[in-house]
Amino acid sequence: MTRQEIEREIKNIFQREFEVENPGMDDNLREEYGFDSIDAIELLLEIEKLLGFELTQEEKKLAMEIRTISQICDYVEKITQIKATLAGDK
Repeated sequence: MTRQEIEREIKNIFQREFEVENPGMDDNLREEYGFDSIDAIELLLEIEKLLGFELTQEEKKLAMEIRTISQICDYVEKITQIKATLAGDK
């Protein structure tokens, strides 16, 4: 999945699940959109659906400091790279 595809999918999730139209990539989700911990859990579930696998507890912990859509895209990109590397080692 390319960075553009990740950004498009994340923005689609925000539009579909959180009714946020055209969010800014660097907007603070809490401050700009009232994003809370329950929203974060829902987002992680949507990310799992997007990726096609369940995130580990460690991967979920990495998401705790995310504040922007740009950071979410970095996170998804990093997780997919880790999984691809691990799959290549097998």
